Amino acid sequence: MDVVLIALGFLMLLIGLAGAVLPLPGPPLSLAGMFLIHWSSRAEFTSGQLWTYSLLTLAVTAIDTILPLWGQKKFGGSRLGMLGGAVGMIVGLAGGPFGLLLGAFLGGLAGELLAGQQANRALSASLGSFAGFLFGSLLKIALCLAMIWASLAVFF
Repeated sequence: MDVVLIALGFLMLLIGLAGAVLPLPGPPLSLAGMFLIHWSSRAEFTSGQLWTYSLLTLAVTAIDTILPLWGQKKFGGSRLGMLGGAVGMIVGLAGGPFGLLLGAFLGGLAGELLAGQQANRALSASLGSFAGFLFGSLLKIALCLAMIWASLAVFF
């Protein structure tokens, strides 16, 4: 049973890392992987580690949800621009990580233009949303990598 828990745990950690840039809940998936590894009898995290990573996961997930919206609003964005960014991100998945980033930006820009924004204002709002998305993604990647590192460290 330990082998299954550990294998599933590391699989969840890796899926969580992928989810840091894909539209998946990356840090919560990585956290679930840590708990699976913890529940095996071969590895154990301290309660402090589990609480710390749980709280960081909540914080980063909240920040990642709010940041693109804040960036879009801060630079004069509209709801249609936010919707365009989300659709662009999904469409951009076909192009991998670069397509995801480009899709989010271009979708937001298209949404702003459809909302009747002037080109320079639409570009500004799209850049604000993109910056928020990029910063949130970097936070999620850093947290997922830290969880992978901590999980590897309990074995060595």
